[in-house]
Amino acid sequence: MTVKAKKHLGQHFLNDENIAEQIANSLSFQGYKNVLEIGPGMGVLTKYLLDKPTKTYVIEIDSESVDYLKANYLNLADRVIEKDFLKYDINEIFKGESFAVIGNYPYNISTQIVFKTLELRDQIPEFSGMFQKEVAQRICEKEGSKTYGILSVLTQAFYDAEYLFTVPPQVFNPPPKVDSGVLRLTRKTNYTLPCNEDMLFKVVKAAFQQRRKTLRNSLKTFNLSDNLREDSIFGQRPEQLSVAQFIELTQRIENDLKTQP
Repeated sequence: MTVKAKKHLGQHFLNDENIAEQIANSLSFQGYKNVLEIGPGMGVLTKYLLDKPTKTYVIEIDSESVDYLKANYLNLADRVIEKDFLKYDINEIFKGESFAVIGNYPYNISTQIVFKTLELRDQIPEFSGMFQKEVAQRICEKEGSKTYGILSVLTQAFYDAEYLFTVPPQVFNPPPKVDSGVLRLTRKTNYTLPCNEDMLFKVVKAAFQQRRKTLRNSLKTFNLSDNLREDSIFGQRPEQLSVAQFIELTQRIENDLKTQP
């Protein structure tokens, strides 16, 4: 029995054992007892995770894949969760405990998986896996680049991001039309920000939604004081600011809003 890749689920099954093992080895498996694999398909990555010192859970929306995993990985059968990771309350399983996240992520929902990880950052010290190459590069990109954006800043506010290696299309069935990239996110030792995190998300999103404009124009809706808007930082475009500068800018915006009559 094999599972047929379903286009509407964005499935491309990896069939290269060496790459699967490399992805499995991208986590440290230290500082947590549980690992969650998203979208295991036929378990090419799963079997390497089962050899690790942690307890592996898998979450899979495709019932055909679920049946395959339960039939072929008997020691995993009671840890196969047939749910949509984006909609499921994962604490029904983990009850507030820490867990790492890994997977060959469906390209069509990969950025949403990262944002859900950021929401759960208190519980996720490590995250790794495969994305469309451009998305993986964007997450890891630094300021000064055209691909640096919302995803880069918000991820790197909480995690150190490393682009690990590129994977060609021919090792998948069916082959995607693009290269893939594997990355690792390691949560920062001190990931509590010195600013309001909701406000940071708002500032970063507003800035990059009009990325060709200076911050003076893109952040107009915040109704900031003329005094703050005259600061030289507001003459810059969003891709010129580092993550630390965005955090500092958010602090200054918060203070400005508090002092207004």
